[in-house]
Amino acid sequence: MRVPPAHRFRPFYQVASIFVLGMVVGSIVYNSVYHAAYNKLWETNQGQQIQIAQYKKDIDSLKKYNKQSTVIKEIKIRSEQNDRVPLDPVIIKELVRLMSDDLAALRGRNVFDIDADSKLTRSLLSDKIYTVREKDYKVQIRTMLVMEGVLQIWVSFDHVDAKSTGS
Repeated sequence: MRVPPAHRFRPFYQVASIFVLGMVVGSIVYNSVYHAAYNKLWETNQGQQIQIAQYKKDIDSLKKYNKQSTVIKEIKIRSEQNDRVPLDPVIIKELVRLMSDDLAALRGRNVFDIDADSKLTRSLLSDKIYTVREKDYKVQIRTMLVMEGVLQIWVSFDHVDAKSTGS
């Protein structure tokens, strides 16, 4: 019987190194898929927590003002995206939450006094700067509309550079 020469076989360390390299590449791919799925889940969770808080506020105000038909019962803030620099959805949700906290004083106000309220709101929030994740964002109120006890506000957010604020 004939034994093949040893130089025809790959040494053990080459086989082992290819196996270890495959394990490393596989773990990198698995880790990236896991983090992408987790990030998507986290964003969905953040959005749902903000919605739950908004719904609780709406339920409280609806219970409080259900007999009055001419008051602001609900506030909806809608964001318009900038074509230049689109913002992360999590940042937009956090900015909307911060704005809704500032606008909570408008609940229960008479809708016929919306002229004075809109001037007050514009003076309070126009060009106001919110800080989210250590970055500053400026608010621009585009449109305010009251219909059937619901105040809808369309806003846009712009990222503020440190150079433009003079800091």
